[in-house]
Amino acid sequence: MKRRRLLDTLFLCGLLVLCGASSAAQEDAQLHVPDIDRIRLAEAFRIADAFGDRVWFGWKEAPFAVLLVTPGTEFLIRHPRPSPDFVPLGYDSLLASEVYHRPRVFDVHLLATFPAVGGIPTIVIGQAENTESRTSSRWVLTIMHERFHQLQYHQPDYYVNVNRLDLSRGDRSGMWMLNYPFPYDSASVFRHFNLLARRLRETLLTEKPVFTVELNRYLALRREFKEMLSAADYRYFSFQLWQEGVARYTEIVLAGTLAAEYDPTPPFTSLTNYVSFVEEARNLRRGMFQRLRRMSFKEMRRDSFYAFGAAEALLLDRVRPEWKKDYFSDPFFLERYFEGE
Repeated sequence: MKRRRLLDTLFLCGLLVLCGASSAAQEDAQLHVPDIDRIRLAEAFRIADAFGDRVWFGWKEAPFAVLLVTPGTEFLIRHPRPSPDFVPLGYDSLLASEVYHRPRVFDVHLLATFPAVGGIPTIVIGQAENTESRTSSRWVLTIMHERFHQLQYHQPDYYVNVNRLDLSRGDRSGMWMLNYPFPYDSASVFRHFNLLARRLRETLLTEKPVFTVELNRYLALRREFKEMLSAADYRYFSFQLWQEGVARYTEIVLAGTLAAEYDPTPPFTSLTNYVSFVEEARNLRRGMFQRLRRMSFKEMRRDSFYAFGAAEALLLDRVRPEWKKDYFSDPFFLERYFEGE
């Protein structure tokens, strides 16, 4: 009798374990990347495959790891080394990737690239409706902005070179890149930077034959601005132009290329918040020129460097089209590319 009870107990325990495993399996089966996000991500991957190396040679070499943050779940896609806290969901043929999931950790509004999973620079991004992107097309372009950061971080000497800037002040988290005490509130710095930004805008819009004259005036004013800043502040200014400004430039250039040459897929154009890349390219350029007309350090702070750096990179395209070959080998100081040293 005791043996029978023992067998019954073991059978019941086994049944509960099986039921629990079955329930967990059913939950995983019900989990999936939302269809609208699958369409957006697939479009971003398609664009990267078709145009990435045309904009930046070697772009495909960097892992294209994405962590999509939804209100309850995070989905890891195209990641070469998932950490143990992620559970596999299976292969997604549209995304051409194994997909993993875990309960949400990051903010649903996040747009950033950092070693979030397994030490691999990962694009951590919320859904378009929860971010500043709003439209599906701008969200895809934002993915490509962050994708460019993956290329930057993929360079073998990136972190060594960043450390040589000596700007962290002991901060090993990397937050100094956001929180560095740049003199945004200095009235003289504010005035001179506004003047410099307007001069940059005018130079970029200047046609021949007076373009060279305007370029020289701009570069002279830029040297004056450098003299206003401490050596460390100038290194931070230059680093932000190199890193964030050129990432925004990449968005603008890619949007223009897509506007001229790319046919989006029907599933993508059928999304309710789809906007044509022609319109997005126009909006990005217009936004850059509007920012240059009047920079507000006190309000925009570090964000001021995005439009400014993008405009300088576009100016470099006119002055020295081969400047990109020096971008990774001689990093952080865009003015060097004007000189071709």
